[in-house]
Amino acid sequence: MSGRALRVLLVTPDFPPAKGGIQLLLEQVVRHAPGLEVRVLTLGEVGAEAFDREIGLDVRRVASAGMDRRLAALGLNLASLREALAFRPDAILSGHVVASLGAIALRRALRVPFVQYVHADEFRVRARLSAAAVRAADATIAVSSYTREMAVGAGAPPRRVRVIHPGVELPAQAPALGARQPLLLTVATLLFRYKGHDVIVRALPLIRARLPRARWVVVGDGPFRPALQSAIRAYGLEGAVDLLGRVADAERDAWLDRAAVFCMPSRVPAGGVGGEGFGIAYLEAAAHGMPSIAGDVAGARDAVTDGETGLLVDPADHLALATAATGLLADADRAAAMGAAARRNAERHAWPLVAGRVETLLREVAGRKAAA
Repeated sequence: MSGRALRVLLVTPDFPPAKGGIQLLLEQVVRHAPGLEVRVLTLGEVGAEAFDREIGLDVRRVASAGMDRRLAALGLNLASLREALAFRPDAILSGHVVASLGAIALRRALRVPFVQYVHADEFRVRARLSAAAVRAADATIAVSSYTREMAVGAGAPPRRVRVIHPGVELPAQAPALGARQPLLLTVATLLFRYKGHDVIVRALPLIRARLPRARWVVVGDGPFRPALQSAIRAYGLEGAVDLLGRVADAERDAWLDRAAVFCMPSRVPAGGVGGEGFGIAYLEAAAHGMPSIAGDVAGARDAVTDGETGLLVDPADHLALATAATGLLADADRAAAMGAAARRNAERHAWPLVAGRVETLLREVAGRKAAA
């Protein structure tokens, strides 16, 4: 089987042009795995027709406009049965546990092996389905050690769980690592409170008491924005914060080249499960030569090496966050050294390398079936 392209059916509710870390991960894996012949089965999205023409991949979509997400997921699983019969894949890659029902059925009926991706928060939101998926899968890809622990805790055989970190697209030009503007930058959807925006608001007055020129730039939008705006007003920070909302990739990259420190102190949500599975945003900052401040919990521990590529802090402690941020903003040499180390780490996570690791696992799984 190593002499030909491996036929893989990727089934996922999350795929561009929809935005998000899972969407980016799956798109980049299939884009950078030339040894795979991939058919993508996913949900319809606004702008999908134009995107699919440009991407140059075999993408099939299930209509989902105006549909409840659970019904859409059911339709996706039913469609996966039809696509597998037509495409005859060597293996199925389930990009999210909601796509696992069809994969499990195909494994039982047609003996098509499947690999399950797990990201973290599904173990909180869909605990029973997540457990069923990782127990049935021929292999599970966990995006971090933290996610691997949850998969094994849910019943996945440890030997079948492989940690493969997400990747990053490296800028065409190596980033400048000298002194930067005294800016903290956060890039995250304003969807979940656990991302830590509220803690940054409480820390910012302490940071500015020592560094009056320090500012906070926030890229991203979502339903948490009104609450964040209220908090900014309550702390009198209107002149120190730029809420940019959603921006084009080029503008985001310009801020990544300009700011001194990336700051996203994500914490684990109430209940102690889920949260940051890895945090591609930390790698994106690293690719631009920027150190990160992250919460010392969950998947961020894989994405940021404390004292080397950034700093890990108690994500609920605004005093600890203020101390870490002030220290990096005030010491340009230290921030530049961490930024350089972060860049080297990002280079080890370039998308072609990550896609190669996923392809190797898929070939192992398909090879075991062929040899059986």
